[in-house]
Amino acid sequence: MLDRAGPWGCNRMQDIIYIKDLRVQTIIGIFGWEREVRQEVSIDLEMVFDCKRASKTDAIEDTIDYKKITKGIIKFVEESKFQLQETLAEGIAALVKNEYRVNSLKLRVSKPGALRHAEDVGVIIHR
Repeated sequence: MLDRAGPWGCNRMQDIIYIKDLRVQTIIGIFGWEREVRQEVSIDLEMVFDCKRASKTDAIEDTIDYKKITKGIIKFVEESKFQLQETLAEGIAALVKNEYRVNSLKLRVSKPGALRHAEDVGVIIHR
C-alpha cells in the first residue's frame, strides 16, 4: 500500500489510519435499472494522522475514532443516490474532512462486478 517515500509519494514519514473494503449498499449509476436497485460499493479510506500523542496517552480522544467515521460514511452512502462514483467519493471525502479531524486522505470507491470481465471499477481521490 505504501512505499519508502511515505504516503502518496511524499518524502516525510506520516502515520496512516485506514479502513479497508467497507461495503455499503446504495443507489448509484446512470442506467435506469441502477436507479431502482441498491448496489454494493466498496470503500477504502486512508487518513493521514500523527499517532504519537495517542500512542502515549492510550486515549481515544487523541486519535481518529474510525468507528464513528465508519458509521458516518455508512449513513451518508446508504442515503445517497448519486449517478457517478466520482460524486460519491467527493461527498465522502468532504464528510470525513469536515466532520472529523482529518486534514489529508486517500479514498477509493469501487463497484464490484460493475463491468463484465473485471473484478471492479472505481475512482481514487486524494484530498
